[in-house]
Amino acid sequence: MKRPNFLQRGFHRLLMIKPVTAFFATCTHILDGFILRLTGGKHTLTELLGWNIIQITTTGAKTGKKHTSILIAVIDGNKIALIGSNFGRQHNPGWYYNLKKNPECDVTLNGITGKYLARETVGEERETYWQKAVALYAGYEKYKERASHRRIPVILLEPIK
Repeated sequence: MKRPNFLQRGFHRLLMIKPVTAFFATCTHILDGFILRLTGGKHTLTELLGWNIIQITTTGAKTGKKHTSILIAVIDGNKIALIGSNFGRQHNPGWYYNLKKNPECDVTLNGITGKYLARETVGEERETYWQKAVALYAGYEKYKERASHRRIPVILLEPIK
């Protein structure tokens, strides 16, 4: 698992400030989507911050339509953990509900796409992945405070053989 360097951690501190978070929550997926298309799915703007960025395609819980999201991921061998922080907002992200109803998904990482099965972690496993995520981005702890009325879900994606 790669860890952010000193400069990247400095940018992370800036991103933890609530108004900055609110701004980036609305535009990072647009910027990352543009860079992903430009680089054939291999690079994003936010990866400069030391994060692993994936594209995940889920099936809509209500619509049944395909939805692609660009997310920060915790890479653990061939498994991928996702944190449903939704930038500390009041509700879980849409991709969480999609995976709960339809756990099979497609993930693109570094330009390579594979099929994965999602499940929500609990107990010690959840805590292990939460701590790995916080090591990558301490802002998750701020998001946890902002979303204190809900337990932020930690989803584990495992490759389908």
